[in-house]
Amino acid sequence: MHNNKSLSRELSLISLGLIKDKGDFKLNKSQIEEIVESALDSLINHCRDELDNCEADLENASQKILESELQEGIDSCLSNVREELKKSIKKIETVMNTLSITLDFPKLIVSSGQIDIREDVNQRISNIINNLKTIDSEIDQSMDGWRLKRLPKIDRDILRLAYVDINFLDTPIAVACDEAVNLANKYSDMQGRKFINGVLRRLQKVKLQ
Repeated sequence: MHNNKSLSRELSLISLGLIKDKGDFKLNKSQIEEIVESALDSLINHCRDELDNCEADLENASQKILESELQEGIDSCLSNVREELKKSIKKIETVMNTLSITLDFPKLIVSSGQIDIREDVNQRISNIINNLKTIDSEIDQSMDGWRLKRLPKIDRDILRLAYVDINFLDTPIAVACDEAVNLANKYSDMQGRKFINGVLRRLQKVKLQ
């Protein structure tokens, strides 16, 4: 169940990236469905690209192992190769995990015993679209002198999703913050991650008072 919710959040984030957040706008359910469909394609294509990169990394590392075996006397060469191989394997594990989750999407979406991911994503996006001004203004108040609109769109959307989790979907604050940090680790840069962390901590304090 928790995994499905994480998938919903990630798909919601990619979907929000396909929507312009300027001014007042409304989307109907079928428009949101189309956006979610595009987001799913984009997530699957991203995983395919990552797998191709990993394949190239592995081939590269294998080639270097062959070369190093031909000149076994040089220890430093071998330890460099080992390090490269470790990095490649770590990267492949991460991609494989993402891929296995992503390939579960169609199964999760059609399986009646599972949470309806499309419905969940639809609800998250609708909540943000219909309450954008309120959400942004409340996040602004936790930003300690900064304005939300100055952040990159991906960071704004991660914060909005966390806000919706806490205020509309009754997600425990700690869970909402962890999930937002996971999305930031995957989709934002170092500065964005730090910033999101700080804003979420302040939102958390306000909510707990």
